Amino acid sequence: MARNKIYTFDQYFNEAIKDEGFRKAWEKEEPKYLLAKAIIQKRLAKKMSQRELAKKAKTSQAIISNIETMNANPSINQINKIAKALGSKLVVSFK
Repeated sequence: MARNKIYTFDQYFNEAIKDEGFRKAWEKEEPKYLLAKAIIQKRLAKKMSQRELAKKAKTSQAIISNIETMNANPSINQINKIAKALGSKLVVSFK
């Protein structure tokens, strides 16, 4: 009987990033991922729902959902409103 091998996400990612096509796609989407991750972590730490965050940021829950699922390209203005609603300050840097 064959056994399924279990991989962690990190193991999968470290293998997948070696593929040039995957790496290029990741490099393109990584900023969206990092933004979504930061918003989700901050929102959950504050025990806020998407709806509560949307209300404070004067936007819709659908917009927050789209940003968190990387299905949107929010403006700096939108991101700044979300940061303020989370009690945070938007910091932008280039590496």
